[in-house]
Amino acid sequence: MDTSSSTTPQLDIDDQTRESFYKVLYGRRDVRGQFLPDELPDDVLINILHAAHHAPSVGLSQPWNFILIRSEEKRKQIFSAFEEANTEAAEMFSDERKLRYQKLKLQGILDSPLNVCITCDRERGGPVVLGKTHQPEMDLYSTVCAVQNFWLAARSENIGVGWVSIIDRDKLASLLKLPDHVVPIAYLCVGYVREFLKKPELELAQWEKRAELDDLIYTDQWGLSD
Repeated sequence: MDTSSSTTPQLDIDDQTRESFYKVLYGRRDVRGQFLPDELPDDVLINILHAAHHAPSVGLSQPWNFILIRSEEKRKQIFSAFEEANTEAAEMFSDERKLRYQKLKLQGILDSPLNVCITCDRERGGPVVLGKTHQPEMDLYSTVCAVQNFWLAARSENIGVGWVSIIDRDKLASLLKLPDHVVPIAYLCVGYVREFLKKPELELAQWEKRAELDDLIYTDQWGLSD
């Protein structure tokens, strides 16, 4: 049998492009305290938003919206909500862990020139959406994919992003005047930075360390390894 044409298909990702992708991927950081005050150029921000908008979504429902928070007063209100939640969170840790927690900088709400909230419209696409029929939470996961696209695109533009999750979701929704069927997924601090740390900040602070990949891989069923 002639197999001369049975070669691996050549796709449009060359070695340099692949290496650049992994450089961006492994260089992504959750930025908290390295923000510069410089404003983001509009064309760069649009590039990042386009990347987020091209994330995969269940049934092509595209359930996301992007709220750009530039108002200093609004960010002060959100920062206040963070401080309240952060105080509550600290009390959930043991004494030694609590002291270490309180020393961590966990947001850049007032430091970054731009905040972005990525939301999920739970009604986007109508009452029946392809792919949500048995897993209705797939629209939430789709929106998280948009967050990841946003993050990686920003990193490729040498722009830092920090995800602030220590905020009561209902208070955040109220401050942003979200309709009942729209939920906040990611509150992001965005801006140019002095540096990208060599390792994740929590790893450098020895809060946690990265798990070994081999310990996280099972075969055929939970807990079964090769």
